[in-house]
Amino acid sequence: MKRPLQIALVALVLLITATLAYWTGRRHAPVTTAASSSPSKAAPRYWYDPMVPDQHFDHPGLSPMGMEMLPRYDSAGDAKDVVRIDPATVQNLGVRTAPIERRVLDGDVQAPGSITWDLRQAITVSARVDAVVTKLDVRAPYTTVAEGTPLVDLLAPQWSSAMAEAEALRDVRSADAKALRDAARQRLQVLGLSPADSGSARRSGGAITVHAPRRGVVTSLEVREGQRVNAGQTLMTINGIDTVWIEAALPQAVAGAISANTPVKVRVDALPGRVFEGKVETLLPDIDVTTRTQRARIVLANPEGVLSPGMFAHVQLIPGQGVAVPVVPDEALIATGGRTRVIVAENEGHFRPVAVRTGRAAGGYTEVLEGLHGDEKVVVSGQFLIDSEASLSGALDRLDSDATSPASAQSAPVSGMPMGDGR
Repeated sequence: MKRPLQIALVALVLLITATLAYWTGRRHAPVTTAASSSPSKAAPRYWYDPMVPDQHFDHPGLSPMGMEMLPRYDSAGDAKDVVRIDPATVQNLGVRTAPIERRVLDGDVQAPGSITWDLRQAITVSARVDAVVTKLDVRAPYTTVAEGTPLVDLLAPQWSSAMAEAEALRDVRSADAKALRDAARQRLQVLGLSPADSGSARRSGGAITVHAPRRGVVTSLEVREGQRVNAGQTLMTINGIDTVWIEAALPQAVAGAISANTPVKVRVDALPGRVFEGKVETLLPDIDVTTRTQRARIVLANPEGVLSPGMFAHVQLIPGQGVAVPVVPDEALIATGGRTRVIVAENEGHFRPVAVRTGRAAGGYTEVLEGLHGDEKVVVSGQFLIDSEASLSGALDRLDSDATSPASAQSAPVSGMPMGDGR
């Protein structure tokens, strides 16, 4: 019985010794905390639902979707408005960049137009005295007449008496009679007659033939045979066809680049293959309130008379050679409502969204007025994926807040670019 009792006593002593050693070690060991043993981390910028990453929250917990929200931290060493993407991912996305360059934008302007009469060549044929229309040589509107073509025969008592008086005084010799003869001839001129009309009146039974003063088209015919007309009444209107007008409708965005004497090339569907050259005479001062276009009046020579009013015309306006301006490819622009931005590529897979103000666009390039310095590279392929990452990281939120701050009014112009209105 002594042997088992001795073993039990030894075991009890060893247990007590181990217990004392454990508590002694706990009391003298250095105290460590989770904060000191785990690496330090900055506070999250916000929490987001992985199912709806565009929604940001300022506290952890469950999202409205019932998902556990995840924290979003700033990348160490990165600027707050910069998005960093792994270079391998950039290569897999096929991201391409293009430098900002200076180009002379294509200045040609295409505009629709319509051909109208040149109103400066319009002539009104009217009755100088009370008369009766005895014969019409032009019996329908839009008849083409040459200069000197007979138009209408008028029988007028006042003309008959004036011609008879001039005829009676034709061979006088005294000084007083010659004065009367000169007065009779002046009366004929006032009445629109010439000495040759006397012979014509005798041949036609007293009627006077009115001739076309110039070549053109009779666009309006106001009288008929047998009609009585009063002095000053319009008989017909003749429009010249040596030149025509074209009224081209210019959008307001390009009207500022057009001025008087700007060269023009015109094509009409009725005459395929033919090009008519002219120039802008003036920009009409009124704006069409429906289409918001400004009309340019163009003068075209029409010696063959092949251009007819009412024809539709394709107008190409050629302003003077412009100056080289900073441009970016059209595909680099990201337009969202009233704002436009580009993604600027920096080194080592860093990208930054930048708000820009744009000007004219032509030939696949758009002029940059403000927002860039001129030495950057912009993303032209895959920029929408980077823009989505920028939205997720909050870079776009900061971009918007910067744009609304007073300092944003002094946005950086492109180097060497004079400030203007983008025309």
